[in-house]
Amino acid sequence: MTTPTDVQTIQLSSLNIMQLGQLKNQLDQELEVMGNSLQQLKIAQRRFVDSGEAVSKITTDSVNKEIFIPLSSSMYVPGSIADTTMLIDIGTGYYAEKDVKGSTEYFKRKVKYVNEHMEKVQSIVAEKMKIRDLITETMELKVQQQMQASKPPASK
Repeated sequence: MTTPTDVQTIQLSSLNIMQLGQLKNQLDQELEVMGNSLQQLKIAQRRFVDSGEAVSKITTDSVNKEIFIPLSSSMYVPGSIADTTMLIDIGTGYYAEKDVKGSTEYFKRKVKYVNEHMEKVQSIVAEKMKIRDLITETMELKVQQQMQASKPPASK
């Protein structure tokens, strides 16, 4: 089992073109997975931001006011707010009862948490892209060297 400290350094110039290609393909696959992860984090971030904004609009003046409650993305029914206490989905089927202030703070913490993870993933993606670019440059250099080596010497 490897840990983050078990980093293995590879000298790119010591690899042949096929090995460099395999390494580049592996990096491309990792970058694709990380790109998908970033997209999912952005979706989660947007949902937490939207939820926080929606909660912050509820005040004590909102009690007994008529609102439309979504049943689906295109169907709403009339309703009214009974009080400003709400149930917040905190994940894996658990809910917490919170007031407006507690709910707003919860969503702010979640946005901050997701932002921190997005920054970590983005820094890893940037590093992997640099490595992929180095591999590509090394591959191009090796191809040029092979072409030069296979050219017959120019006669005078």
